[in-house]
Amino acid sequence: MTIKDLLIEANAIQPGVTEGDWQKVINLAARPLVEKGYLEESYGQAVIENTLSFGPYYVFDEGVAIPHARPECGVRHNCFSLVLLTAPIRFVDSEAVDIVIMFGAKDSNAHIDEGIRAIIHLLDNDERMAKLRAARTREEVIAIL
Repeated sequence: MTIKDLLIEANAIQPGVTEGDWQKVINLAARPLVEKGYLEESYGQAVIENTLSFGPYYVFDEGVAIPHARPECGVRHNCFSLVLLTAPIRFVDSEAVDIVIMFGAKDSNAHIDEGIRAIIHLLDNDERMAKLRAARTREEVIAIL
């Protein structure tokens, strides 16, 4: 399954989000995955605690955050969630972010092989990134992906 398929299956595409609190954005990204049973309720809090302890290790210069935690923090099924913010925010002291892709991987190999590689492939296209940033509906996002 592609990242697009997983996002659609989980009903986890949230464009046009206005939220300035990074912790709320983490919980917002986790919510559809928890509702589908892919993540345990505690997963979002684990990401927040990791961020407070180790910093925003998942923020990249391109305005993209890929928040995640270890498989044992509550991953039941490999999954992705996409939140597109209307205005960039900072995760603690990070660069400004307006694209948030949460993922959960059931094991460490999937964590690296499937999760990060799929996200990098998705984001390795400037035109696609610009279109994602401009998208305001779920249908627009699906067409772009």
